[in-house]
Amino acid sequence: MLSVGLAGKPNAGKSTFFKAATLAEVEIANYPFTTIDANHGVSSVRVPCPCRELGTGTECGKCRDGVRYVPVELIDVAGLVPDAHLGKGLGNEFLDSLRVAEAVIHVLDASGSADAEGNPVGVGNRDPEKDVLFLKYEIGMWLYGILNRNWERLMRRVRAEGIKMIEPLISEQLAGAGVTDNHVRWALSVMKGDPTKWGEEEMKRFAELLRDASKPMIIAANKVDVAPPEFVERLKALDEIVVPTSAAAEVALRMADKSGAIKYRPGDGDFELVKDLSGPQKAGLEKIREILKGMGGTGVQECIDRAVFELLDYIPVFPVEDEGKWTDRNGVMLPDAYLMKKGSTTRDLAYRIHTDIGDSFLFALDGRSKRRLGEKHELAAGDVIKIVSTK
Repeated sequence: MLSVGLAGKPNAGKSTFFKAATLAEVEIANYPFTTIDANHGVSSVRVPCPCRELGTGTECGKCRDGVRYVPVELIDVAGLVPDAHLGKGLGNEFLDSLRVAEAVIHVLDASGSADAEGNPVGVGNRDPEKDVLFLKYEIGMWLYGILNRNWERLMRRVRAEGIKMIEPLISEQLAGAGVTDNHVRWALSVMKGDPTKWGEEEMKRFAELLRDASKPMIIAANKVDVAPPEFVERLKALDEIVVPTSAAAEVALRMADKSGAIKYRPGDGDFELVKDLSGPQKAGLEKIREILKGMGGTGVQECIDRAVFELLDYIPVFPVEDEGKWTDRNGVMLPDAYLMKKGSTTRDLAYRIHTDIGDSFLFALDGRSKRRLGEKHELAAGDVIKIVSTK
């Protein structure tokens, strides 16, 4: 299961976002370092389910009114403060928890109600733009610190042995930070000059590129329902992916849906009242409805979806065993939905299902056209695929 990290300074709403996305029970409070140990939970991305293509009234039982939620792991890490890479605050714990995340959602306090270290200062008393760059800086400096420990020794070896392919040597140093050969290869392609002659500035730039490759980031401009409008507009104008969010509103909707009071699917722009509620309860939900009308949703589901599909280039694919009925051997319709990297092939899907099936792959069948597909056929989002193998 792919992992997405939730990061940001203390008291920005990370734990509220985490609860909104997972319904996990976590401590939420208005003071710094409420989260000390990382919380791990299962959230999901939202995709159209193909089941209704088979006929009116057809539903697979795995979706909600034609919407499929595919699991992803969400990691709510300890709050990050300036100079975390030097060990300030809970920096070491934060960075260690973040190493497995493929992408990062930077939960930012758009209301400007907390200082750089997360202490409450009242709405509008801190410019949230000040918080945008510091997270990238801290992650970049963390990677720089790891690289710098052994760089001279590594480059002496490269010079002495005449090593041409240095990507594996560098990625080995950063394996614990989630950096791969591909990340290193891309970063080296952008850099100019001989790495064995780099100085401090080149090393820091290289670390920044590795950060961008291994930890792409989206900003959740949280607490937008109480934020000064000018703060939100300035954030949206930045050269970043910024999604206005109200994690508190999402929590309320998810809990009301769970109790049966309303009908709500994460990512929807509205909800339906199901039960008679008290006056205060209705009034509270109507306030949330106004937020939804103004934003088109709470933004929480959008953040997760864009992190997985836009930053990481994953697509949903539905493997089946019966290409006509779209079922498995037990008759369960569209039993699984896999997230595959864009550019993955039918053989990649076979290996994802099971190593033996990948090894014994013969061909695949498109569930819609029934066309036979070779091992190098590139998958598309929403494909329904049968794998034929000798196993």
